[in-house]
Amino acid sequence: MTSPFPRIRHRGRRPGYVKLRSGEEPRFPRELLARDVVRFAFYLPYDHPDIASGVSHAVESYMSAVGQGPKTINHVYTNDDEGDALHEERWGYVRRQLLPTRPFRFIEELSEPTAYQLEKRGYATQLIFNGGLLGSSNGYELWYRARLPWRTPSPDSVSFLTATLPTEYLEVHGATRVRELALEMASQLRFASGHAGLALRFYWPLRPSDAALRAELLRYPGIDLRTAWLDAHRMGVRVDGVHWLNFLAQPVLGQLGGSAALRSRLNSPETTVHELAGDRVVVSLGEKPEAGDLSAGKTLPAYRELARVLEPWLEPLRLSESIWPGESTSHSRMHFTEDEARRWWMRFLD
Repeated sequence: MTSPFPRIRHRGRRPGYVKLRSGEEPRFPRELLARDVVRFAFYLPYDHPDIASGVSHAVESYMSAVGQGPKTINHVYTNDDEGDALHEERWGYVRRQLLPTRPFRFIEELSEPTAYQLEKRGYATQLIFNGGLLGSSNGYELWYRARLPWRTPSPDSVSFLTATLPTEYLEVHGATRVRELALEMASQLRFASGHAGLALRFYWPLRPSDAALRAELLRYPGIDLRTAWLDAHRMGVRVDGVHWLNFLAQPVLGQLGGSAALRSRLNSPETTVHELAGDRVVVSLGEKPEAGDLSAGKTLPAYRELARVLEPWLEPLRLSESIWPGESTSHSRMHFTEDEARRWWMRFLD
């Protein structure tokens, strides 16, 4: 059966090499660098104790939907540890990490050495669920990262929860089931914004020689490449682009005039605005996610319409430069040029 979505499974040389015997050339392993997925993302401008119950519910909802096992989720990293299989004892530890109780409330209450260590690692709590050593790139993953609890946090600082499904899950179970999972995960989260839709999951940065893949990806405006940028914890209350499902809460929803005012500005026949409990909404751009295809004139007009409405609140482009030895300057893990990065970021607003 032909997939209705672009199938992107890009393999290549990752950083590092296999050291061989003296006199032999190094052999660079070829691994999966990137793959197409369905991605959920929620940005929560609160500390862990304030969102713990909602995050715990989202984790349990995701695990209930995908199941635990070697082909889905079978492993978890917690904070700085080396990870372990999800056996009963490990689940007990994970669930304790998700409780709202903590031995301290704010960083300022800690001793200087302890506070320094937390500042150095950059988060209060982190959980990464995946398929383990042999299944870490199978498309199933959940990542929760709680921000550092300062008395006066930076307005850009957020906790975030992201999760992915392989696109095969969407094809087998259908868009309705994926939408229901996104809504269930969101139901108890105190998010400022969030989304669900097609995306590319990067396991390693691309290389300058991957120009053909970059050109192909730029054809598909509905495939989110935001994960090529690594600063999601600085989202603040801005909006992470436009996607199939778009979750909006305060303050952006209020600044838009509320759900009724937002609905009145969206005229595309496939767009719906559904109110959620707690003064929140989800804007759906069709019954299923669409990749689009600029080469075939599929520009995703419903996505473009919502982007124009949300433009004042969209996340600005940050061009963070990274340089690999012997290679030119790049922007993001896509190895975009500055022009390519700007063109993709503005793809619904040009």
